Formats: sequence, C-alpha cells, structure tokens
Amino acid sequence: MHNKIEPSPLTLKSIIDYSVKNFAEYPSVSYVEGKPITYKELGNQIEELASLLFSYGLEKGDKVALFSQNMPNWVVAYFAVVSKGLIIVPILPDFTKEEVENVLLHSESKALFVSDRLASKTEGLVLPDLKIKISVDSLTLISDNTKVNKAVDFNKIEVHENDIAAIIYTSGTTGRSKGVVLTHKNIAFVAMQSFTFEPINHSDVFLSFLPLSHTYENSIGMLYPIMYGASIYYLEKPPTAATLLPALSKIKPTMMLSVPLIMEKLYKNQIQAKFTKSKLSRLIFKTPLFRILIHRIAGKKLYQTFGGRLKFFGIGGAKLDSRVERFLKEGKFPYAIGYGLTETAPLLAGASPRQTKLQSTGYVMQGVQLKINEPNKKGVGEIWAKGPNLMVGYYKNPEATADVITADGWFRTGDYGKFDSRKRLFIKGRMKNTIVGSSGENIYPEDIESIINNNKLVVESLVVEEDGFLVAKVILDIELIEKNIEHLKSALDEKKEKFQEWKNHFTKEINSKLNKVSQINRVDIMDEPFEKTASQKIKRFLYSNTKQKKKH
Repeated sequence: MHNKIEPSPLTLKSIIDYSVKNFAEYPSVSYVEGKPITYKELGNQIEELASLLFSYGLEKGDKVALFSQNMPNWVVAYFAVVSKGLIIVPILPDFTKEEVENVLLHSESKALFVSDRLASKTEGLVLPDLKIKISVDSLTLISDNTKVNKAVDFNKIEVHENDIAAIIYTSGTTGRSKGVVLTHKNIAFVAMQSFTFEPINHSDVFLSFLPLSHTYENSIGMLYPIMYGASIYYLEKPPTAATLLPALSKIKPTMMLSVPLIMEKLYKNQIQAKFTKSKLSRLIFKTPLFRILIHRIAGKKLYQTFGGRLKFFGIGGAKLDSRVERFLKEGKFPYAIGYGLTETAPLLAGASPRQTKLQSTGYVMQGVQLKINEPNKKGVGEIWAKGPNLMVGYYKNPEATADVITADGWFRTGDYGKFDSRKRLFIKGRMKNTIVGSSGENIYPEDIESIINNNKLVVESLVVEEDGFLVAKVILDIELIEKNIEHLKSALDEKKEKFQEWKNHFTKEINSKLNKVSQINRVDIMDEPFEKTASQKIKRFLYSNTKQKKKH
C-alpha cells in the first residue's frame, strides 16, 4: 500500500520538486502517439523555460497567461510559472477573442504562452502590459521586445503557501468573467486530499482530455498524478469518438476524468437505442431483472472499450442523468462522482467507485466543512463551504467577493442541496436557475430537463420561465427523426398543423411524466445548439427572458 504524500510547505513548488527528485526515471507526460519524457526531463524543461521567462525581467508575483489546448508542454509551462513564484492565468481554449483580450488586460499579464492552434485569437490585441509571447508547441519566442538578459538565482525565490498561484477566469454562466484568485495552499490541498477518495501510485496511467485550464482537470487530472509520479497522456486532436477510442485501446488508462455529456451520449446512442427499437425489446428493457442483465453485459463491453484497466472514471462539472448513472452502477462500471467549484479549487465532495449512491455527489472531502444554510422542511438549503481550498476572492472585485464570502468566512456556493442520514450530499440545482412556482414551491429546471432529455429524439433541453409559465427549449436529433418519421420533411413542407400536432403530442408526453407544479406550458424547438461553458454547462443567462443583451 502506498502512503499519502503530504507536501511541506503546501505549495506547487514542493509538489514538482518532490516528484522530479523521487520519480526521476518514471515516465511523466506525453502525447498518445508520442514518447513520454521522464520526470527528470520534465524538471529540466521547466527550469529552462523559467530561465527564459525571467531573462525578460519578470519578477515574483507577475502574471503569465497560458492559452492552449492540452499537451505535454502545457504542463511544462504551468510549472515554469508557478514553481518560481509567478502567477499563472490559464485561459480556456474556447474563449472568444474578446474574452481573451478581457482576461489579458484585466489580469495585467506580462507574458503569454499561446499554442499555434489558438494563436489567431491573440493577433492584433493591444496589450500594454505584455512583454513576451511564447509558443507552447515549441517553447520558443514568438515576439521579443525587451530582453534584459537578467540571470536569476531560482534558489533565492521563496514560494509560500499563501502566495497567489493562479487566477482562473470562469467562463461565468452569468455573463462577465470573474477572476478566481487561488493560493498555492488552495490548489495543493485539493491535490493532496484527492488521495482520500482514490489512492494512486506511479504505475497509474491517466488519459486527460478535459481542458487543463479548468480547475477540475488541472487539480485532479494533472497535479494529483504528478504528485505520485503517475503518467499522463494527451490527445493530439480534440476529443471525439474517432480520436478517443484508439487512444483508449492504446494506452489502457487506469484513471480518467470526464463530464456527464460524454457518458450520456454513449448511453443514448449505444445502449438505449439498441434496446428500445421494437415494442418487445422495450418491454424486456422495462423489466428490472432483464434490464440489470442487459446493463451488466453492456457495462462489461464498455469497460473493454475503455481499455480494460480502468479503476476510476471521475464524472463532474454538471449533474449526471439518473438513467445513465443507473446503467453505470448496474453495469459495474467504475465511475466516481465529484462536486466542487472553481472558487474551491475545486473539490468539496466526492465518492469513489465503491461509494457511489444514485444521484448523490458523495461525502464531504476530509478537511473541508459543508453546511446547509437555512434548510426548508425537506432539509434543502444553500450549500455553504469552508476550508483550506477556499479562494482568496475575485481579482480586483471586492464587491463580487463580498457577495459570496460571508463575514465569518463561509463561501456561498449558489447550489441548493441536502444531506441524507449517512451524510451524503445531494445537489438539487443552481439557486439562480431555480424557478418559484405559483404556490411558492421550488421548481428545479435540471430535474425537468433530465426527464425531457430521456426522450430519444431530444439531444438537449433547457427549461426557463416566461411570463409565469414553464417553457422547454429543445434541440432535437434531426437525423434520428428523419430516420424514424420518413414523412417529417414532407409534413413540414405541406402543413404547419401536422408539426403543431406532433409538438402538442410531444408536450403531453413530457407532462405525463412530470408532477403538477412542473408542467410545461410550451415547447420551443431550437435550431442552433446551446452555447456552453468549459464544463459543458449551458450558458443559461443567454436564454432567459430577462437577459440583458451582451455588449461587445
């Protein structure tokens, strides 16, 4: 049994120094198709890159932005910054040019790492603070204005637990981005405590495809494995079924992190579609005993698809559909669930594959306090958190900070939740999204959406309130509809009534599965996919009736 590593001091510098020294000859990071570099080589590359940065006159506490898709050099750049007392500003790859500019200006970043793939989004920006631009792909200079050739003695740079390590701009499902200020202790604490959910060692293999600029993948999918000398593989191309499947069979990962969307797609297209083709198969699938058998067989198959060595498949970032979770559980797939926010670096609660309970996000992480503030009769209230992983605040935004951190240091998560008798946490929904019904009861749109999304013709849905009524905005699987309803196209061309008839039937069908207060008044069929944040949450504020038009 390997023991838990407890870095002292609790800094990202301690973590990388320890690993480079203790795991020197083990493989560290690599592309799926590449050859891994050892921890010793990783350490050397970090030192070299740090020397380059400092030769341009950067000093402790300066901000360095990192705008790139996942790759081994992302890790090199990250540590060259944080292990030398500089502050990293990771930018999400799907940010728009305006958002990138906003982050670079607001953070006063002095240096920018940018990947070749994203470079066009940084061209022509006027950035008075920026001294140098470096390509992440080659770790060489793109622009060079003021080389001061300063040689710096890195041994003299001290990095303390309460020093700022990162400023992370959340894509903010509420419009303008906010910069979350995290200290070394905030981030290192979460990496250290991950061991309490799922112990790992240097023989573990991670496949990493969620954006590293997101704190979930960053803390648990990068820092945690590095702390224990495990190896991490990155995809050369964006994660699609076509790039993921060969990677899985080649690397046979033991650990992976994902968002619900990926599993939900797999379930819908592979399992549900197969077993709901005919009336007979639907009937069989509805019988619990047969369903469990079918799930067990499908689960085994899925496990092999993932390379057959998986011991931990973490799912976080949004709520997992209850039927998909039931399949994973009955199929004995080693899924795990976590809950957290960027503001808490991110982990607050979780359950390892041995502890999952349907629709629960697990137990509070050791060393963190969670409480339900002012619970109602059902025990539901806002989740408040306290712990060593709580951010300092929002960068240059004391008002926003005061809104979420109480005078006595509790962080208001903005999520409704409750505990069961065994101290497991259940999330009910975002407070902002919660709709108050006509007789004062809380309606959680997420619950209604998961019922609508169960319809095999639906890709995604969003429930909002308009003029006191619930409206479902729905994206349909057009290909599937065309396959199933041959006359759909002609019906649409011929008559709008037929489509209206179908919509009425569809609405009725959904309402038959919903309680009285959650009835849908109208269904809007959307023709464009919803805009999403990095953790694949729909940007709800864009679709609510009260939305302010965004100014660019």
